Order: sequence, then C-alpha cells, then structure tokens
Amino acid sequence: MLLRMSTLLLRTLREEPADAEVPSHRLLVRAGYVRRAAPGGHTWLPLGKLVLDRVIAVLRDEMTAVGGQEVAFPALLPREPYEVTNRWTEYGDDIFTLKDRRGSDYLLAPTHEEMFTLLVQEMTSSYRDLPLLLFQIQTKYRDEARPRGGLLRGREFLMKDAYSFSLTDAELASVYGEVRAAYQRVFARLGLAHTIVAATSGAMGGSASEEFLATSEVGEDTFAGCTSCDYAANTEAVVTPAPPAVPVTAGPLEVHDTPDTPTIASLVDLANERGLGGRTDWTAADTLKNVVVTVHRPGAADEVLVVGVPGDREVDLKRLDASLAPATATLFDDFTSRPDLVKGYIGPQGIPARYLADPRIAPGTAWLTGANEPGRHAVDVVAGRDFTPDGTVEAAEVRAGDPCPACGSGSLTLRRGIEIGHIFQLGRRYTDAFGVDVLGADGKPARPTMGSYGIGVSRAVAAIAEQHHDERGLLWPDEVAPADVHLVAAGRGGQLEAALALAAELTGAGLRVLVDDRAGVSAGVKFTDAELIGIARSVVVGRRLSEGYAEFRDRRTGERNDVPLTDIPRVIAASLG
Repeated sequence: MLLRMSTLLLRTLREEPADAEVPSHRLLVRAGYVRRAAPGGHTWLPLGKLVLDRVIAVLRDEMTAVGGQEVAFPALLPREPYEVTNRWTEYGDDIFTLKDRRGSDYLLAPTHEEMFTLLVQEMTSSYRDLPLLLFQIQTKYRDEARPRGGLLRGREFLMKDAYSFSLTDAELASVYGEVRAAYQRVFARLGLAHTIVAATSGAMGGSASEEFLATSEVGEDTFAGCTSCDYAANTEAVVTPAPPAVPVTAGPLEVHDTPDTPTIASLVDLANERGLGGRTDWTAADTLKNVVVTVHRPGAADEVLVVGVPGDREVDLKRLDASLAPATATLFDDFTSRPDLVKGYIGPQGIPARYLADPRIAPGTAWLTGANEPGRHAVDVVAGRDFTPDGTVEAAEVRAGDPCPACGSGSLTLRRGIEIGHIFQLGRRYTDAFGVDVLGADGKPARPTMGSYGIGVSRAVAAIAEQHHDERGLLWPDEVAPADVHLVAAGRGGQLEAALALAAELTGAGLRVLVDDRAGVSAGVKFTDAELIGIARSVVVGRRLSEGYAEFRDRRTGERNDVPLTDIPRVIAASLG
C-alpha cells in the first residue's frame, strides 16, 4: 500500500478544535483522522479509516480463532421484539425511535440481543447445533444526553458485539473463559494497557459481569483495586462489607433543637459544642445523612425514595443507578410539594417514603440524624429499634482507603479508565422471553443459556490515542498504525524522486508506506505533520542524499541515524521485528 500526501484527503490543523475536551479528540481531529459531522457523530477520513479497519482486523482474527462466526444485522429494527423483552420501555429516552410511512414503530439498534436470539431460534433445532458463538461489527445508536470526548461518547458508534448460546451453565462458563482470553489477546495486540474489573450488567441483565478498562485519566469510569489481593471492580459494582448486627447499647431516642444546621458539618459542630448525647467527639461518620431522590422507571410513575448513608459519605448517583437498574434516579428538589419531607432535617424514623439504607447502617447501630422537624435533630436513633429500612442499597461513594470487600486486609485504591470491553453471562433472560428451545440429548426440550461479549471499536481507537501520544502528536502501535513507515522528501535536489523510488521498493516488499511528496511545503512543516500523524518510523530523504544516505527516525526510542539508502529496507524490517 502506498499513500501519497500530495493526493491524500488530509488536512492537519495547527489550532485545537474548540469543542475538543480530551487529548484523543484533539489529536485525531488535528492529525486528520476524523472530522465532526454532527453532535456525537464523526466522519472517518482516509487515515482514520485505515486505523479503524486494522482494529477490526484484529477483532475478527481473535473472534474467529475461538470459533466465532460473523453475521450482520440491520440497524433499523422493528418495535415488536423489544416489546417482548420490555426493553422498548426500559431504554426510555436512550434510544432513537421513528415511524415508517405506515405508522409502524422502529428503533435504531442500541444493541442486538433480541435479533441474535430470534436468529438462533429460527436456525437451530438440536443440541448438536450448540455451543454457538456469533458476532457482528456494526454501528449502534444511543441518544446520549451529553455527547463528549469525540469518539469516547457518541450517539453513533461502531461496536463488536457477540453472543454465545450453550446448553448448560458449565458450557457457558467455558465459552465465556475462551472469549475473555481472546479479549486479553485483542487488547494486547492493540497496545492497550487495561484492567479487568467486576461490573454490573445494567439493562442488559445477566451475571458474572466484567469490564475491560483502558487506564486513562480522562476515562468516565472509576475503578477500585486492592493493595493486598487481585480484587478489582468498577466503583458501581463495589460491594460494601456490612458490619454485623450489634446489641443495642444506646439510650432512648432524644430530640434536640439544632437551629441553622442543615449541613452535616454545621450539625457536628453544634453537637460537640452542646455535648449532645453526653458526647463531644461527634464526627460526620456518626451522623446519618438522608438524601431524597426521584426514581424514574420507564413506563411507570416516578417514585420519591429516601437513601440513607453515613454522614461522611456522599450519594454516588451512578452507583445508585446501577443498584436500581433499569430505573434511574435524580436528586429530588420539589420540597414545596412534600412538606412532610423537611429539607435538611430528614430522619429515617417514621419517614413517609420508601427508605433504603447503606449496608453500614446495621441493626443496633445508633446515629445522630434529622428529627423530621424544622431545626431539630435526634440523638441515639437506632437501626432496628427506631427505624427499619425497606432494604439496603449500594449508593454511598467508594473512597480510596476503604477496606477491600474480597480479602478484608487490604485497602482500596481508585483509578480512572475507559470502558473498551464488557462481557457477562446473560443466562436465559432472552431465550425465556422468546421461548427458545432445542431438542436435548435426552430427547426433551432444552433451553439455551447465553453469554454477551462487547467491544467498543470506535471507542478503542480513541483509547489507543489516549494511551499512545506525546506532546508532539499521536504515536500508534504497529498493529494499528495507518502505515509502517512515513517517508519525508525534504529538499529539491532529487529527494522527491529518491523518496518515491524508495517507497516503491518498500511497498514491493509488502510494507505500507505513507510518503510526504507535497510540493511547496517546507521541511519543517513536513516534520511537524509527521510527528502529529504518529507513525512510529520515518525516513527523511534530505541533505545527505548526494552521499547515498537517508535519516531513519524512531519516535518510540528517539533514535535518529543516518543510514545508507540501500540499507533502509533492512533497517525498517529489523525495527518491525
């Protein structure tokens, strides 16, 4: 493959795009890989399409190696299958819906579980047809409220989704393990440093959920890891170790006047100043914070819910959403419509709403909390005696230093990452919904169980750019770079002709070559563009051409050597390994 910059559809930019928030977005636009087409949608330019196709080739290679068979579904799908699984309603505003000229409802596919399941129902009949692993690489659509980060969070994106169908849970676990290992090979080949973390399944359903997170400070996911064991989990999936129930040792509940204390900090100061409950050592951790939220369930009326967490913690709405999925929650702010909920002074005792508590609020624990009266708080409010939560909920923020829920001896550290893959064992939710059965080996109907395996393909390109760049530009791993070598013709003494001759020799040897053969462009601009575009190896045919030399540059090592022109193919081949 030979690409000539004189004819390539490419325009590099010196200025950063005004809407770019993260390095990958800035660099992919500036280097001429993508261009914004609409909010949350991008056009892949020739260099970008080459990178995208190379990522796809790696995915196909590894998926077929574990027995995956590729299919392709339409993106425009009818409403009816999604009604069967209730996901037409569950997705709510997150999907694009439309009507055809006959008034029939359609959606632009956010995922394809229903289609895969129906296909298997139509095409299989016996246990001999299973296990089966199908995958596709196709565009998905989600109506993101706030598209951001270029390719990291868009409304239209490319995804590799795969589904396995097995007769038994043990067989599912085996396929799951094979695909999990394939994903590790994929991300190793793509040069993506990543961590596998426990995760939640959300609206997809299922169990044994794991995410592959590419380490990055701009990632939207925060994940926890243990200092003593190999535990790792998305903070949405971290389980809080609940303390055991304790005997009630606190005295009777007492209500005190606590004017002007709507915040935890002001309450703690006053409690210590007045010695409430006979104590002057109150801390925020001794208080019980009660946060009112509105729960939104697709197709159902909103519900007012109160969530109780220790006062030294904030409610993490992402964790709360994961616990309530497919419902979501927002902070409640219409207190004028609910005078029975006294803002800033809410307590769990006799509360007029459903109440879910953090696992730390164990039976027998005593708290300083609101008295449900303006300007008043209560001391020695005991869980199990003065109030009984309607259930527990994982909603409190996870903090660095929290005890590890797996080993108990280590503490948690927090890092950020970009979700690049998600796998989980779906079970029989979808085969149950559609009544999918095959004939088992014993002659009786057997219902397949499913696994789900996704990789965000376009997002993976952005994640690679996030991990592989420096102050000068992109720096692609070999497996995905748009070319193996970037030739720069610098000078007017036959350098262009020599560069093109070298390019022909290299392409004849099976290498992919990008040659900067632009006329009227200074050597400085060509060098700057080469660093911005980010091909690791470059060859400068310049001032020493008359002596039979060219300069070989390796961005990864900083190496710059003058090499006899005749040795350039050998040097490049050696650097490619």
